[in-house]
Amino acid sequence: MLPVVAIVGRPNVGKSTLFNRIVGERKSITDDQPGITRDRIYAQASWLNKNFTLIDTGGIEINDAPFLTEIKAQAEIAINEADVIIFAVDGKTGLLPSDRDVMEILYQSNKPIIVAVNKVDTQKYQNSQYEFYELGATKVMNVSSIHGLGIGDLLDEVVSNFPSKPIVEYDDEVVRISVIGRANVGKSSLTNALLGYERVIVSSIEGTTTDSIDTEFTMDNDKYVVIDTAGMKKRGKIYENVDKYANLRAMQAIDRSDICLMILDATTGIIALDKNIAGYAIESNKALVIVVNKWDAIEKDDHTMHEWEKNIRNEFRFLSYIPIIFLSAKNKSRIHTLFPVIKKTYENYSRRVSTSLLNEVIQEAIIITPPKEHNQKIIKVYYSTQVKTKCPTFVLFVNDTKALHFSYYRYLENRLRENFDFFGTPISIILRNRE
Repeated sequence: MLPVVAIVGRPNVGKSTLFNRIVGERKSITDDQPGITRDRIYAQASWLNKNFTLIDTGGIEINDAPFLTEIKAQAEIAINEADVIIFAVDGKTGLLPSDRDVMEILYQSNKPIIVAVNKVDTQKYQNSQYEFYELGATKVMNVSSIHGLGIGDLLDEVVSNFPSKPIVEYDDEVVRISVIGRANVGKSSLTNALLGYERVIVSSIEGTTTDSIDTEFTMDNDKYVVIDTAGMKKRGKIYENVDKYANLRAMQAIDRSDICLMILDATTGIIALDKNIAGYAIESNKALVIVVNKWDAIEKDDHTMHEWEKNIRNEFRFLSYIPIIFLSAKNKSRIHTLFPVIKKTYENYSRRVSTSLLNEVIQEAIIITPPKEHNQKIIKVYYSTQVKTKCPTFVLFVNDTKALHFSYYRYLENRLRENFDFFGTPISIILRNRE
């Protein structure tokens, strides 16, 4: 389980900008309107070879205003789940009474609290940090999220406060499977069907599973661990206490897995949240199998399965390479169809392509369909190599990384899939300028 760092604070102090700076990409919405970030945003970050989960929260305010009840609840969830808290304040406006109110909430967590005095981007505000010492935090530090000033020192302090709690590790040969999906689609039932015995509670009450449960097992001399997760909820919804941490822990389970079994409910069909959950698994570079559960509970004819598959391909257009399985976990019908797909998907996820064959395929693709000019340059690929498996990642050394249009990137990916069996797994293509 990765350490968790939460960025909290009142609205409009630059939390989302700080989040984006640490993550390295614009993953959170930034706006000058107070309270624009109204739900938790999660991302994986790294500093000094230490990986962690970063949470951006909506600002905390005590007074009544639109969304503030939701924002406060969001922040409290992050505070309870975090190992280290970054309390962002505004160095230009100085210490405000609402900052003290926020600190009162943070003190209840008994977690390391680092005050990041943000917006200190000129000499005029260099002494801003001193008035914030009266908050009594573990550390007070000046930063400028926009310009990146002081971020390294802030992260040094953050990682130094990580707890020495044990991280669940498995041998390389163990296939790690997470069972994901929204609440009440039958994740625990499928876990039990896979294991063949009642390892987790199965209930028709939505949200019975409130944490991830790991179970190791062996089948046909292959070692597996299945991770049953809590049902993920729609962002922005305020849950009962028992459900508050489901999303974060489900995402952490995804990050620890090789293959995600994405469960759909045949009785309710596909909803937007299903696509969001599948998208997170792919963004995390995990292999994916779509499992349509409760197949016994609907009326079917000879065309039902074909129509379902057609609909899934249409709704999940970005997942054309993902296998689809239809089964009933409750009565174990068609459960035998799942394990061969899991085994094959893991094989593809771990696939390594020889350098000579890879270069042959890439060069042939370029000859068949030459790239067009993009940003006033035409891409030239000098050399290609695979740098990792799980997920298969390829580096192309080129004349200019900015000369490749997105559509041609997709073309190269499709050519790789046509020549090598990557069914069930994402693949990553990285461009590097040839030095």
